[in-house]
Amino acid sequence: MSKTLWKPGTMIYPLPAVMVSCGSEPDEYNIITIAWTGTICTEPPMCYISVRPHRYSYDIIKKNGDFVINLTTKKLARATDWCGVRSGSKFNKFKEMGLTAEKATFVKSPLIKESPVNIECKVIEVKELGVHHMFISEVLGIHADNQYMNESNGAFHFEESRPICYSHGKYYELGDFIGKFGFSVKKKSKRKGKK
Repeated sequence: MSKTLWKPGTMIYPLPAVMVSCGSEPDEYNIITIAWTGTICTEPPMCYISVRPHRYSYDIIKKNGDFVINLTTKKLARATDWCGVRSGSKFNKFKEMGLTAEKATFVKSPLIKESPVNIECKVIEVKELGVHHMFISEVLGIHADNQYMNESNGAFHFEESRPICYSHGKYYELGDFIGKFGFSVKKKSKRKGKK
């Protein structure tokens, strides 16, 4: 297989495209679209977002010490993109995109009601890495839309909300299911037949 060597850059794709909501009161509420985000620890549950310091939301998040990660869907694709290219210094993004700010349980920042999953985050450290600063955060609570819950077994079917991801400047819908974690090494059960 022939390969081309490129200079160092960002090549870990796809990534979740999320809308991060922030602000301690309605006049300050804002939404920033982030793709530099992910899980960094299971116990305690921790995640991060990386934000450029010149972005309008940066100072809001740093001042208040919290934010909400709102997972996105195909239905929210336009709002996700719009909130990523417009500045909260000039627009009320909730109003412009017809999104609903809901009170969170543990943080000052609002949830986006239309998102199927809202993750309340408390900033515990800010690492200045270069053009982006990483907000390392503890997950305080998760809100999951009941319409994607299987009442019989308690499983959450996020794929039914048609989530989107980001890759090389483009948005994509989640693809086809190919297997459960560990499926490639799982032993087949031997069933004894009746004689």
